[in-house]
Amino acid sequence: QVQLVESGGGLVQAGGSLRLSCAASGRTFSNYAMGWFRQAPGKEREFVSRISRSGRSTGYADSVKGRFTISRDNAKNTVYLQMNSLKPEDTAVYYCAATYSDYAGSYAGSYPYWGQGTQVTVSS
Repeated sequence: QVQLVESGGGLVQAGGSLRLSCAASGRTFSNYAMGWFRQAPGKEREFVSRISRSGRSTGYADSVKGRFTISRDNAKNTVYLQMNSLKPEDTAVYYCAATYSDYAGSYAGSYPYWGQGTQVTVSS
């Protein structure tokens, strides 16, 4: 199975930017579609973004479209989430997830492998 470790979270003011990274190990990274999810206190985990094995296909939740960009570097076994124009409502623990497939949608249950999460806090 694949192991995932997120990094890059922190405290940022509204309007600022952060880049999250998710490093994978244990299996051939390029065989896995990847996703980012987030969970705010008292709320359910929600889909943020996804990317196919090759990186040619991506998808975003409406709430982050135009502000967040997902990308991957298969040579570095890493997927990224560039977050710009951050809002207080983006505050959450962000998780990366993987599935052994070329495509994975927005359903968390489609992803069997998860990282431990990284906290993102956006102050107003």
